Amino acid sequence: MSDDHTHVQEFFTPRAADWDARFPDDGPAFAAAVAELGLREGDRVLDAGCGTGRALPPLRTVVGPSGVVLGADLTPAMLEAAARAGRERDGQLLVADVSRLPLRTESLDAVFAAGLIAHLPNPAENLRELARVVRQGGTLALFHPIGRAALAARQGRQITPDDLRAEANLGPLLACSGWRMTLYVDEDARFLALAVRA
Repeated sequence: MSDDHTHVQEFFTPRAADWDARFPDDGPAFAAAVAELGLREGDRVLDAGCGTGRALPPLRTVVGPSGVVLGADLTPAMLEAAARAGRERDGQLLVADVSRLPLRTESLDAVFAAGLIAHLPNPAENLRELARVVRQGGTLALFHPIGRAALAARQGRQITPDDLRAEANLGPLLACSGWRMTLYVDEDARFLALAVRA
C-alpha cells in the first residue's frame, strides 16, 4: 500500500470485479494459512489489505461468533466486491491504510496479510504499525497463495536479491519492526512467514 493511494487504487480498482474469478482455487490455501495463525475462539484479528476478503470466512470460522474479524483495504472497489460476495457477514469491512490504522494500540491478537508486503511503501514503518495494534505475543502471517518463484514466473520477472520476501531480508526487517519470525515457508504452492509480536 502506498502513501500515494492513487497508484494502489488505480491498480486494484479495475481488477476488483473479477479478482476472485481470476484466482478461483485459492480458498484452501487461505484456509490453511489462517489455521497456522493459532487463533482461538474469541480472538480479535485483522485481515490487512484484505482485498475481496477471501480470508474473512476462515478467520470467522476460527474465532467464532464471539471473536472480532476486521478486513481493511485502501481500495473501495475491492471492499465492494467483498460485500457482493457476502463476506461482510464474516467481518467488518474498513477503508483504511495500514500505515495509519484506526485501531487502538494492542487491540488485536493477530494480523493476516495476504500479498500485502509488496505494496508497502515503507515496509519497516508499516510493519511497526501492524505491531502497534497487536498485543505482545500476538501473531502476524505474511502470506501469498503461491511462492516467490512461481509468482515471479507468473509476472514474467526474475527474483532479485533485494526481494523483501527472501528469508535473509524478511527476518531482519521483521525484527526491526517489532516482530520475531517463527516460520518461513517458500514453496511453489505457497509463501508463508509467521512472526510473533516481540
